[in-house]
Amino acid sequence: MAETASTIGEKPLLSTSTTGTKPHNKVSRHVLVIHGGAGTMTKEGSTPAQRAEYHSALKRALRAGYTVLSEGGEAMDAAVAAVTVLEDCPLFNCAKGAVFNVAGRNELEASIMLSKPPTTHPEIPASRRGLGLTLLTRMRNPSQAARALYLSPTEAPHTMLSGPVAENLAADTGEQLVDPSYFFTESRWLEHRRGLGLPAEPYPPGQKPSDDGPSVLLDLTPTGTVGAVALDKNGCIASVTSTGGRTNKLVGRIGDTPQMSAGFWAEEWPVEGWWTRTFRKLTRRSSRRAVGVSGTGDGDYFIRCDTAATLAHRMKFLNESVEKASKSVVEELKLNGGLGGVIALDEQGNFSLTMNSSGMYRGVIREDGVPQTAIFHDDILE
Repeated sequence: MAETASTIGEKPLLSTSTTGTKPHNKVSRHVLVIHGGAGTMTKEGSTPAQRAEYHSALKRALRAGYTVLSEGGEAMDAAVAAVTVLEDCPLFNCAKGAVFNVAGRNELEASIMLSKPPTTHPEIPASRRGLGLTLLTRMRNPSQAARALYLSPTEAPHTMLSGPVAENLAADTGEQLVDPSYFFTESRWLEHRRGLGLPAEPYPPGQKPSDDGPSVLLDLTPTGTVGAVALDKNGCIASVTSTGGRTNKLVGRIGDTPQMSAGFWAEEWPVEGWWTRTFRKLTRRSSRRAVGVSGTGDGDYFIRCDTAATLAHRMKFLNESVEKASKSVVEELKLNGGLGGVIALDEQGNFSLTMNSSGMYRGVIREDGVPQTAIFHDDILE
């Protein structure tokens, strides 16, 4: 674990990073890192059973993505596979576990971005880059919709789409639409009503209190997301992010998740300079660098700080490592009052899982197929 501290006034700030590196002359063929949201969860406020449930869900997501990568699949497919598991799990603030807005409705967001086009779809232009979706209310798996529309540049030529138009376009590609009631979970409903100072009832039409009571979640009134960044055997890095947004956000609020450069980013660039290129060749490194980023936390600050692209550009123009760049942008968030974290992965398989909060659900799986996960800021991957 690596820790750095700074202050705003009298209050100490802690930025914690979990990093992974490989020897410089050995490039990982494939790696997957994920997050399930950063927030104010505490070890003292949780039970071993609760923690085990989150670890189990994170590991299921990692294994789903690993299956794709280990079979030679594309980074985008691995990242979407991992995020889909989290979208289908009510523990996380996305899809099935999404928070409610101030009007008691779920408005979902998702995005995808690749460092270069997938080899399975050579017709995708390099300038395509990625796509964000927002204000979704019927899309069962927003991450799958983002992938489908990214691969449909003729039907969806833009960088961001919203609402029924986006959902109908995705449905035309075969993606599943559901009734908005599918996204209801009692725990998130109670958070919504409690946050407005209202009693739990009335419940939405067709919903009623569970006989077993609501699930007890670690991240109360979350602002976070879920995300995955994958590196495949072809050297492509894909970032996929999905969220329900902020608890009791205003109707129509758009966060950082669908906004390219704020909440997500992926990029590849050539190494500049004769000496640098020669050194990288001698040490068996690629003549091109790449990175993928997915953020989680208070999205308004990610937008103001342009967090995801800033991380990549620190690597590109300052030649910083993925670890150093991650720490810098997460510290900038904190200095501006923003709570959150990022996951980032480079072309060598080096990664950073960095936060300025008390916790961030996170994990990594490498070529050995062993999933490692952590929750709280002082946890080591296990």
